[in-house]
Amino acid sequence: MSTGRTKKEQLRVHIRWMIRRDMPEVLQTEQESFEYSWTEEDFLRCLRQRNCIGMVAEQGEKVIGFMIYELHKSKLHIMNFAVLPAYRRFGVGAQMAAKLISKLSSHRRTRVTLAVRETNLAAQLFFRVQGFRATRVMRSYYEDSGEDAFLMQYSFAGDTADDSDSEAVNRISQFEES
Repeated sequence: MSTGRTKKEQLRVHIRWMIRRDMPEVLQTEQESFEYSWTEEDFLRCLRQRNCIGMVAEQGEKVIGFMIYELHKSKLHIMNFAVLPAYRRFGVGAQMAAKLISKLSSHRRTRVTLAVRETNLAAQLFFRVQGFRATRVMRSYYEDSGEDAFLMQYSFAGDTADDSDSEAVNRISQFEES
């Protein structure tokens, strides 16, 4: 059965460690993706931390996506994640998320977490499709706007750990299928 929309072809990308010369393309992606974007100094300050990792998605010689995440004792926490707007909905973000999820194990890091702006419905739905669940609302989380955030979490099969104190009720649930 056809939905009337043409399915875009999946792009195969190479995901690798971020290096210094990727920064101009990463900054371009960041600025095209977010109203409140990180500066180069924000990226460098984060990446200088021992537990902070940067990865990029390349199509040919062009960096078209990136993710920055922190290593914690029992989880990986996504700090920043974006794909150039022209390359969205081609599976680039899904490949990056899958790469990160593949780093989980039952005996060490069992979860991936991230905060998503309440107004960033596209990101909420994207991560929902990747298997993440909203577990908590974090009030006034963003200093730049005072906006709330949803804490979203992907758990390795069999993991029962949870960052939330109770089940959160939020707007994402209205988009879930019964």
